[in-house]
Amino acid sequence: MRRRSFILIIPIIFFSAGTMAQRGIIEGYIMDADSKSRIAGASVNLRPRHSGDHSDEYGTFRFPNLIPGNYELVISHIGYLTTILPVEVKVHVNSSIVVFLKKSNLDLSEIKLKSKKSKGKQTLGEIDLILRPVNNAQDLLRIVPGIFIAQHAGGGKAEQIFLRGYDSDHGTDIQLSVDGMPVNMVSHAHGQGYADLHFLVPETISQLGFEVGPYHADKGNFATAGYVDFRTRDFLSENLIKAEIGQFGMKRLAGTMKLLSRENEESRQQFYIASEYILNEGFVESPQDFHRFNLIGKYSAHFKNQSQLSVSVMGFDSRWNASGQIPERAVRRNLVSRFGSLDNSEGGNSSRSNFNTRYKSKMGKDWSWENQFYYSRYHFNLYSNFTFYLEDTINGDAIRQRETRNLFGYTSTISKNWMMGEKKITTELGAGFRYDDIKDIELSRVKNRQFLSGIRKGDIQEANGFIYWNQQAAITEKISFSGGIRYDYFRFAYKNQLGDEKNIRDKNRGILSPKLNFSFSPSTRFQVFLNNGIGFHSNDSRVLLDSGAIPVLPKVFGTDLGIMVKPVKNLVLKATAWHFYSRQEFVYVGDAGIVEPSGASRRIGIDLSARYQLNKWLFADADLNMAKARLIGEPKDADYIPLAATLTSIGGLSARFKNGSAVALRYRFMDDRPANPDNSVIAKGYFITDLAFQYRIKKIELFLTMENLFDQEWNEAQFDTRSRLKDESQPVSELHFTPGTPRFLKTGISVIF
Repeated sequence: MRRRSFILIIPIIFFSAGTMAQRGIIEGYIMDADSKSRIAGASVNLRPRHSGDHSDEYGTFRFPNLIPGNYELVISHIGYLTTILPVEVKVHVNSSIVVFLKKSNLDLSEIKLKSKKSKGKQTLGEIDLILRPVNNAQDLLRIVPGIFIAQHAGGGKAEQIFLRGYDSDHGTDIQLSVDGMPVNMVSHAHGQGYADLHFLVPETISQLGFEVGPYHADKGNFATAGYVDFRTRDFLSENLIKAEIGQFGMKRLAGTMKLLSRENEESRQQFYIASEYILNEGFVESPQDFHRFNLIGKYSAHFKNQSQLSVSVMGFDSRWNASGQIPERAVRRNLVSRFGSLDNSEGGNSSRSNFNTRYKSKMGKDWSWENQFYYSRYHFNLYSNFTFYLEDTINGDAIRQRETRNLFGYTSTISKNWMMGEKKITTELGAGFRYDDIKDIELSRVKNRQFLSGIRKGDIQEANGFIYWNQQAAITEKISFSGGIRYDYFRFAYKNQLGDEKNIRDKNRGILSPKLNFSFSPSTRFQVFLNNGIGFHSNDSRVLLDSGAIPVLPKVFGTDLGIMVKPVKNLVLKATAWHFYSRQEFVYVGDAGIVEPSGASRRIGIDLSARYQLNKWLFADADLNMAKARLIGEPKDADYIPLAATLTSIGGLSARFKNGSAVALRYRFMDDRPANPDNSVIAKGYFITDLAFQYRIKKIELFLTMENLFDQEWNEAQFDTRSRLKDESQPVSELHFTPGTPRFLKTGISVIF
């Protein structure tokens, strides 16, 4: 009986094979009609088969196993005209197509919510990148729904970042990268995860990749509340020179220029440079004297065989003075105004030089291989005084934090797109390392920027090797999942250079981080997603080697459950309920002006977003983010997490016209929030409105921005700090703040050629 069944199966197999052999393939790639650069993430739908996909990072797409006949390809992407192309499929023939998409005004009716690769979760960010005026790298960071930032050191220091109930300080719980190169600095002189984005020139940014939560296997250290990856342009379509001038002594000159641009049948190559110089005295009474110079050079080549090469060099150098944080009592006593300073020696200087090269290639029909190597040379020198005369009643409590660092890294990723029946599956494997060599990392006491005594000084060597696997699959046309697992191994070493303890201490640890995400799209107007994952942030080498009780790689467990819906063609809504459990919390310590590890914590919250197109040129958007953050194991009246945002919202109206002109009226709101664990000190909230105009006449672009349109009095950064002023006999613990920008007018002109 078994032999007879086997004999019957044989012709079925041959018949199936013969049927498959009688089929054809549609494949191709999608390009921007102006810049000729590949477009990743474009929606590609095949009619009448009703199957769909998205173009990969090379801009390619592929539909195998097609019955011969006539089809239509429908290609769409945010900010481009939808293109429909007829295609004939023949037996044993690969129908190859190159699709050129033309840019157009944004049309929300064209947006489709698909389950493939969880594409819908990036939709809001892509819309915002088109609509919102961008003046600097910080504005780009604000595009991520839910992120708030604060600057409190004269414009030169990295911004303080708030996201999903986390006060991430300068990057403790959010991973930032540029073209895959890490920005966060481990075991930094000023704070763990310190992420300074000021080496970016905003005019070079083309895309913003981001997600919230620890849900992606290719993201490791610090990717707990989320990650943001800035992507610079491979090709410029035009050259640009921009000049800006504003109140309070603000001046900026920037430009992008193609020095090499070649295109033939075999390849497309371009080398461009971008640069900016900024001078700003600031709105405070003690001039900031802020100077920053940026320079970027990037070579990109796309070859006929679909391989891509990019080599970039970036660098910046900055110096500044800072007014510091002012205690409220100093203003009440008329010792200083809101814009005054109690220590004019605060400020610093910083520089970073980056080398980053990436090579992507196709191996066979479905394999892709990417290799990336990066190197950074970094200097940091910061003068601060958080407590004035608390510790030293004669010289004051000013400190210096500085370091010199070499950062090396390499990542290799191999991926394959393959088919299981008619379902597309993507497998990705990655491995790499990162090595930080930090020399003379220092914390010392100073007076008028002159050295008095050392507190800590040493050398750090920190290595991180990792490997990960990620799987994406379409279970059905409506359901897809992505999941994976990541393993990181760390070695921490610290050599103390002060006192008699000049020894080397080290510690090794590993951590496993699984991820599992689902997405369900019953139609192009509705999507449900469920994300689950474990992430982590490492601790500072000096802290964990000094104390065996502190976790080396504390985990964060996260879950998101959300929906995206288009109830009408011009409205996109998103709602997400989420929960984070952190085995260790970073908490601001006011007496030292630093962030230190604390106990476990829990966060729950809801994110709401809406994007609405009122007509062809007018758009409205709003994001509302609610979070409840609590320490675990603390008394109920002392379990608040200092500075964790409880309620934030951003939104506004944006008008974009066919000639490229634009107007935007935007608001940002942060509610009052606890500044200490028992909620007895409140960090004050604010509601700020900004207005921006942009007008284009052929190759000339004029723009005008007015920040804080209604001249609200607000505090940008706030801390509950115990300090003592020079004439005080006893210390006082209260709110210290950095004032927010008053009404600020800026104008400028761009010449495009």
